[in-house]
Amino acid sequence: MPINKFERAILKAISHPSYDVKKRYRLERSLKKLKAPLLTPLYRSWDQKVFEGKREILTRVFTPKEDIPKHTIVFFHGGGWVTENIDSYNNICKNLSTYTKSKLISVEYRLAPEHPFPQGFEDCYAVAKQVHQIQAEIGNLPGKIILMGDSAGGNLAAAVALKARDKGEFNVEVQILLYPATYFDHSPSSPFDSIRENGTGYILTAKKICDYMTLYKSTDRDLFNPYFAPLMADDFSNQPRTLIISAEFDPLRDEGEEYGKKLIEAGNEVEIYRMQDALHGYMYLGPRYVHVKKTYDLINRFLNESEGHV
Repeated sequence: MPINKFERAILKAISHPSYDVKKRYRLERSLKKLKAPLLTPLYRSWDQKVFEGKREILTRVFTPKEDIPKHTIVFFHGGGWVTENIDSYNNICKNLSTYTKSKLISVEYRLAPEHPFPQGFEDCYAVAKQVHQIQAEIGNLPGKIILMGDSAGGNLAAAVALKARDKGEFNVEVQILLYPATYFDHSPSSPFDSIRENGTGYILTAKKICDYMTLYKSTDRDLFNPYFAPLMADDFSNQPRTLIISAEFDPLRDEGEEYGKKLIEAGNEVEIYRMQDALHGYMYLGPRYVHVKKTYDLINRFLNESEGHV
């Protein structure tokens, strides 16, 4: 259903232009931690540490309780690289694991601004690399390994796939990017219309995205780094089979879709789907919500088709 006048009034009220992420990110983190859903016995999960040199990276592994997993998903959470964590994403990851019949590995990467780019990205790359190495050496993970993330997590998944290609250390076969951030400019001078059309009044504002980017970057040079902003890559070839799902009323809509177009132009196999009447971050709404159910259907079809690709 389209967003009605009453819903638009509510969205406008909670998307106040004066909200300053740079001043309030610690409070936002604390609130998300308090509201983090508890784990339940309806599925299996456990925490596992990945070691990269002397650094420990926490991951949380989810598996469906009633089904044998068909796929393995390495998942990077959203939150503007600043506010969310694996606890606040328990429900999203649990439901993704359950409804896609997948083993899902959620990554607790380091957050900015305490750990600016590329530190969180390096954590994501290290976990993806080790998971692929385990599969290559032992082969005890179900199906193909899929990189997946939403929002800032979609950015991280795309960046990991680019670096894996550049370094040649492992081969990413499949990636799923949910309303990803792929560009560096979210000011009024952005080349993307969705920044101007959806940059106010829809919870995630263009100002908030600019604030998150400011907290995430180490220097302005990062803005042109493809591992920071994947659309800045010079080469989009040899990338995984890709599903990109954008949201109609999302300021990030056009840059996510543009990334898919760049991949297609470079000869990759890509599906781009725009979720009509959807807002950024809609996966938080749970499996009964029509857009979330549709997303599960799209992912399952895409993964089942991916199993037939060599």
